[in-house]
Amino acid sequence: MPRSVNHVASRNRRKKVLKLTRGYYGARKNVWTVAKNTWEKGLTYAFRDRRAKKRNFRALWIQRINAAARLEGFSYSRLMGALHKNGIEINRKVLADLAVNHPEAFKAIVAKVK
Repeated sequence: MPRSVNHVASRNRRKKVLKLTRGYYGARKNVWTVAKNTWEKGLTYAFRDRRAKKRNFRALWIQRINAAARLEGFSYSRLMGALHKNGIEINRKVLADLAVNHPEAFKAIVAKVK
């Protein structure tokens, strides 16, 4: 009995990956094995960097809060400690947004904990 090979499915599988690697440099876009390896490595980078992005944004928020707090005579750590002591539950993302876009609201929060 002759061997049956499903060329349609295997070609479609390759085409799908090659379509995803369009725009890559050199053989990474058109040589099947190189493209597949590049695409798989890209998936691992994407997984890693979805987590790294959270760390980067938290660091950015802390820097913005610290800069605004120092204009009010507080350090970041003292401001956050005072907020927690006074029971003001506001997260760093919102606090950083207030510091950048609504400085008068940030000043009001700082005045509340002084």
